[in-house]
Amino acid sequence: MSGQVIFIDDESAIRQAVQQWLELSGFRVRTCARAREALGLIDRDFPGVLISDVRMPDLDGLGLLERLVALDPELPVIMVTGHGDVPMAVQALRQGAYDFIEKPFTPERLLDSVRRAQDKRRLVCENRQLREQFTRKGRIESMLLGVSRAMENLRRQVLELAGTDVNVLIRGDTGAGKEQVARCLHDFSPRARHPFVALNCAAIPETIFESELFGHESGAFTGAQGKRIGRIEHAHGGTLFLDEIESMPLAQQVKLLRVLQERTLERLGSNRSIEVDLRVISAAKPDLLEEVRGGRFREDLLYRLNVAELHIPPLRERREDIPLLFEHFASQAAQRHGREPLPVGPGELAQLLAHDWPGNVRELINAAERHALGLAPPPSAPAGDNGTSLAEQMEAFEAQCLHSALQQCKGNIAEVMALLQLPRRTLNEKMQRHGLSRGDYLPAGSTDG
Repeated sequence: MSGQVIFIDDESAIRQAVQQWLELSGFRVRTCARAREALGLIDRDFPGVLISDVRMPDLDGLGLLERLVALDPELPVIMVTGHGDVPMAVQALRQGAYDFIEKPFTPERLLDSVRRAQDKRRLVCENRQLREQFTRKGRIESMLLGVSRAMENLRRQVLELAGTDVNVLIRGDTGAGKEQVARCLHDFSPRARHPFVALNCAAIPETIFESELFGHESGAFTGAQGKRIGRIEHAHGGTLFLDEIESMPLAQQVKLLRVLQERTLERLGSNRSIEVDLRVISAAKPDLLEEVRGGRFREDLLYRLNVAELHIPPLRERREDIPLLFEHFASQAAQRHGREPLPVGPGELAQLLAHDWPGNVRELINAAERHALGLAPPPSAPAGDNGTSLAEQMEAFEAQCLHSALQQCKGNIAEVMALLQLPRRTLNEKMQRHGLSRGDYLPAGSTDG
């Protein structure tokens, strides 16, 4: 197919003829008898071309053109008239029309204009997509920090899944940042304008779990004095994040499964079905298949929730991210407490890289807060007695140095070589080993030439 075309004309015979011409040339064609009908078919992401007669009842072609230009000045609009009105043609072109064709016209004349307009529209859409990808990449890098290959892969997977509507299961240790990943899946999705509703299943007493999740009507149970909308209903149109899903009572697992299957729910104490449209992102620390084998989790619900799975590696498996994360959280803490950021000395950095971080990012945030306040680390804080080798610590430190230099030099390899006093070949080998790409550090609008 060559592209999409919407053709508007109040004469049925002309609509049929133009549709046949264009479809024989490979275009997908939608015809409309009125301009207002076409307005409902077009948004800023419409990937095709619009052709409209000028003289029509109700809203004429020039009025339609004015509205389309306001919607998207780069949308190609071809105007057609049978009146040979040159001043009208000039006015249409000044208002932003792509071309002006006088009736009667040959199929060749129309096809030539449509093909050129479609080529222009394709380039516009491709450029917009590239700009959007660049913007999204920059935004997600500020939300999911890290220079390790594992974090780069995680960011890529999040962006790929965010554009879909599938349910996602996030696996990761305590404090690894599962809710932050869920938030990114929501923020970069088409549901971003609707609610993101988070619920920690382990924090809700079983006696009120059903009411919390599904809501209740007045008088549904003792103490239910008014109607309450549950978390699922509140997430309508958006995303429901269920953390520690393994803690959900089996009785509620059955009811959640029904909601996911039928896309409806019933509040506690009501027989009325309420339609819900939501995406469910869940998070778990244990392997849910093991929970299924142990009879603690429903297998059919697991398959509903785990359409796609994301794994967040623990901090001990991506030590090269530790200096960047620590500096970021320490800077945030200093700003929050109205203090100047304190430097991280070589000894402290060595301890950070040597520690196993069983509490992951959450524990690192606590250590950064204490550093910003000038407090000594707690007894359980960084100590180099966990078996981490010197080589592993040096690898992590080297990766962080390379990242900082590339960031400081904005991807200018010559400047990085001078700053780190490395030959080109050695720098390339180290960047490749640590999964660092020059293109990730170039300023906006630059090319990796």
